[in-house]
Amino acid sequence: MSNKIKEISTQEVLKNINEPKSIIIDIRPTESYNGWKLKNEKIGGHIKGAKSLPYKWSNYIDWTEIVRGKGILPEYKIIIYGYSEADTEKIAKLFIKAKFRNVFVYYKFTEEWANNPELPAEHLARYENLVYPALVKKHLNNAVPPVFDNTKVVICHAHYRNRDAYLSGHIPGAIDIDTLALEAPETWNRRSPEELEKALLQHGITADTTVVLYGKFMHPDNADDFPGSAAGHIGAVRCAFIMMYAGIKDVRVLNGGFQSWKDAGYDISTEDVKKIPATVFGAKIPGKPELAVDIDEAKEMLKSEDADLVSVRSWDEFIGEISGYNYIEKKGRIPGAVFGNCGTDAYHMENYRNPDHTTREYQEIEKKWKDAGITSNKHIAFYCGTGWRGSEAFFNAWLMGWQRVSVFDGGWFEWSNDPDNPYETGVPK
Repeated sequence: MSNKIKEISTQEVLKNINEPKSIIIDIRPTESYNGWKLKNEKIGGHIKGAKSLPYKWSNYIDWTEIVRGKGILPEYKIIIYGYSEADTEKIAKLFIKAKFRNVFVYYKFTEEWANNPELPAEHLARYENLVYPALVKKHLNNAVPPVFDNTKVVICHAHYRNRDAYLSGHIPGAIDIDTLALEAPETWNRRSPEELEKALLQHGITADTTVVLYGKFMHPDNADDFPGSAAGHIGAVRCAFIMMYAGIKDVRVLNGGFQSWKDAGYDISTEDVKKIPATVFGAKIPGKPELAVDIDEAKEMLKSEDADLVSVRSWDEFIGEISGYNYIEKKGRIPGAVFGNCGTDAYHMENYRNPDHTTREYQEIEKKWKDAGITSNKHIAFYCGTGWRGSEAFFNAWLMGWQRVSVFDGGWFEWSNDPDNPYETGVPK
């Protein structure tokens, strides 16, 4: 090991947790950081306050920009830990090469920290609903004991009117589901309970099915007639929200979508897997009506001190420079809405995603929300233009364990279609 890299003890790491000029960095896979126990550790999750910087990202050409984008600067004391001493040392050397002068490695995480419940650790509240490729593959290999505590598991490759995205390559055994099966193009709202039941049964899904959803990112182009056809993973999370609303008890999303499966190097299928319909859904739809907010309730929320509508749109959409969609004419925002900044446009979620398309470190999302005044003590309804981005923000909050979160399903599309509804443009005062 280079003499520039200093090893640090468990007690020394403990002393640095609340130091403002110290940053603890977890280089393990995102799933470990979130809570999955990949090495049979007793405690899942990460050192309290640690930042996620997976070793995988060190192969990206813009690694230095990623580091700075996470607020990790050369003047800080850096403490790095992971599963492998070799990987930890490699990342430490990258920091030293990038002119970080106070770099430490912590090699005892798995042995000491992750097996001591007395030491401060934290994890994503509902991490089990954000699955990872190796877990799905283990399920496909008929693992004993089974991965999911359920004999009824359906893996869905979601897309919007784009079966080619599915047929050109998907997870073996996955069926395809078009978002149009669950939302109506006339309003882009969720379909009626009767329509949802019919669609879910056609896909072999009942209330007690474990559903694993994912989509494929294919570089959306706003000039296309249907740019959403290339934003499959946002569509997958949209389907997850509607399925949860319908009352499916166990809905999970593959973190990073098809990209994660591809990055893992697993087999890819082009088989058109036949759907096996079910006959009885087994519960009344909607099972969780509180997850969806319609326009009248949205208007009441705007008047309430105990609720916020959060606009998960781009800044240009929010200030009315663009509508964001080729089928929405009116530009502007709902007066009183809080800006929840998705990223660049309607088909990207950069501010909620990592460079590899996995869900962003949840503390980073929560901090951005807190800075904007979006807090878990209120009823929060996320919305966008037609529901996709709002659903992804909702799912993030739900994964964090927020108790009162919904999607304002109609969003800007429904709001702007009524000339009696007020709207604003320009930078908010």
